Amino acid sequence: METLLNPSKTPNLFIPKTHLFKPYFLHSNFNPQPHSSFNRRPLSITITCKVKTSQGRKNDGKNISKKIVLTDSAPELSNEEIKAKPKGGGKAWGVIKKFPKRVLAILSNLPLAIGEMFTVAGLMALGTAIDQGESPEYYFQKYPEENPIFGFFTWRWVLTLGFDHMFSSPVFLGTLILLGTSLMACTYTTQIPLVKVARRWSFLQSADSIRKQEFSDTLPQASVSDLGVILMGAGYEVFLKGPSLYAFKGLAGRFAPIGVHLAMLLIMAGGTLSATGSFRGSVTVPQGLNFVMGDVLGPTGFLSTPTEAFNTEVHVNKFYMDYYDSGEVSQFHTDLSLFDMNGKEVMRKTLSVNDPLRYGGITIYQTDWSFSALQILKDGEGPFNLAMAPLTINGDKKLFGTFLPVGDTDSSNVKGMYIDACSGSAVYCPI
Repeated sequence: METLLNPSKTPNLFIPKTHLFKPYFLHSNFNPQPHSSFNRRPLSITITCKVKTSQGRKNDGKNISKKIVLTDSAPELSNEEIKAKPKGGGKAWGVIKKFPKRVLAILSNLPLAIGEMFTVAGLMALGTAIDQGESPEYYFQKYPEENPIFGFFTWRWVLTLGFDHMFSSPVFLGTLILLGTSLMACTYTTQIPLVKVARRWSFLQSADSIRKQEFSDTLPQASVSDLGVILMGAGYEVFLKGPSLYAFKGLAGRFAPIGVHLAMLLIMAGGTLSATGSFRGSVTVPQGLNFVMGDVLGPTGFLSTPTEAFNTEVHVNKFYMDYYDSGEVSQFHTDLSLFDMNGKEVMRKTLSVNDPLRYGGITIYQTDWSFSALQILKDGEGPFNLAMAPLTINGDKKLFGTFLPVGDTDSSNVKGMYIDACSGSAVYCPI
């Protein structure tokens, strides 16, 4: 459309034209007054237009007149426009709508995720260095305020931040939850869209669009079907549509980061559940004695819930060891029997290293062994129990000893013998 300010110069073209005539066609009863939204003065304009088209010769000489009425103020808004106009809270609503995207962008930040992983690793190392589950008095002596480690680390840090139960402390669990959130945000905002993009395939129809690709070539005597067979043999997924072929490779690699993230989330969820919802305990029981599971198991977190198996009584039937020909211990065995509250044996098993007992969600391992007493017979009398104590020696071997009085025990100069036991063998040393 072309606008002509001088009607005398009219190009002879068969296209729509609009002719704007001189100002003497303008009629207005507008009287200038101070502007007010309540004083409106109509302004009328009469415009005569002559439209020419390729088939408009029949309408030659016919003018089309329209009257346009203008006002000196803006027209009133319709009801629909009033509803669509945002109110004063529109800006706040826009900020609220953008808030989740901003949070996802922050959580999916790679440097943040790396920092969280290093923080979790540091807390785990600290939990390994600090003895877990000990009484407060132990930490008072281990980390006194008079001699702080690194000049500031004392028992207050351990007990205040929960480092005495590191893996169920709020600091560790909070960092773990933040890391899991970052992994899920990264998967949602980055990895899943990459998979969706990789799965999209389309056929380029024109030769120009193909030549614009990063790599392109022309094979004058090539067959599309033969090329598809070759690409399939090279591991490509091939799609044919008429004379066009599309192939892609490496889609499985797009799923690999998602699999890694899911594996990490499962590991963290399992570790958190184990740290906050399990029970732990240890007890040294002499052969022939009993203990109740609930008496030796303590909760490790706020999700720990006891079960009926806690009422089960465990009886140690026998403990024995296997030896190599050299005399070294090859295996430890513990014969256990489990009894319910009515005294009925519900299970019996001989434990060994790497072969624990499992019952009612409770797993019983062998963690250590020692001599508690030595039983002896004298002249057909007994047995007599002699308490044994561990002796400190170099190396990883264990040595226990006891004292057997000989002669008059009421004498001020009591004589006797030491009995040393190592891995089940006893050595008597008279003195």
